[in-house]
Amino acid sequence: MEFIEWYPRGYGVAFRVKRKILEEQSQYQKIEVYETEGFGKLLALDGTVQLVTEGEKSYHEPLVHPVMLAHPNPRRILVIGGGDGGTLREVLRHEEVEEAIMVEIDKKVIEVSAEYIGIDEGLLKKLMKGECERAKLIIGDGVEFLKQNKGFDVIIVDSTDPVGPAEMLFSEEFYRMAYEALNSPGIYVTQAGSVYLFTDELTGAYKRMKRVFDNVYYYSFPVIGYASPWAFLVGVKGDVDFEEVDIDRAKRLKLEYYDPENHKSLFQMPKYIREELQRL
Repeated sequence: MEFIEWYPRGYGVAFRVKRKILEEQSQYQKIEVYETEGFGKLLALDGTVQLVTEGEKSYHEPLVHPVMLAHPNPRRILVIGGGDGGTLREVLRHEEVEEAIMVEIDKKVIEVSAEYIGIDEGLLKKLMKGECERAKLIIGDGVEFLKQNKGFDVIIVDSTDPVGPAEMLFSEEFYRMAYEALNSPGIYVTQAGSVYLFTDELTGAYKRMKRVFDNVYYYSFPVIGYASPWAFLVGVKGDVDFEEVDIDRAKRLKLEYYDPENHKSLFQMPKYIREELQRL
């Protein structure tokens, strides 16, 4: 038995699976959980791989820690999406964080992740009960939340791919809301899809972000379970040099995938894509 996610142009990522654990339809999407042969459990939304438990940190670490370590004092954090709990888990590893708010539109994703995935070390169950001292869960639309809430040091968007339902999260309108919601200095980061297979979406989002943020950076990382390399975009408000991170703070984290001492290796992109982005 196999699970295959098909990307554009006939490219796919496949896992051999032992069994299907769960298939449910929420108000927003189809949720599936599988037990794979070699990568633990697999979570899929509408047929797209969100994570495999043996390797999920190859996504969550490069999404979270570069921006957290580049910000001089990340005390108040907003996570939009991230219903599997991995992003918030990594955010709370930073001792400087005083408050982290996760806004997830689909409560069922959180419930399934807490019950069947369990990468969050019990965090989601505590969140749902309101028992986390530094974190709060809001079930709702991240766009609507951002319109009415400000004062964040870091905003992390852990959404589905930059096509279809998530398109609004890659719009200039949304970037302007995020910019206004950030403190100065402040940093915004989003995953931005496969470098090779979502190139147009990546360059389009980069162009729109440049109209809004004071500085914009792009980077990539090989993610287990995705069509690697996977792209990330960073928008900076105020005086932050995203090319430098706090190595002393990083040493406390004991990371497995993202290497802060080689932070600048993140910025390697295929030559033709780098040249295209630099022309924008």
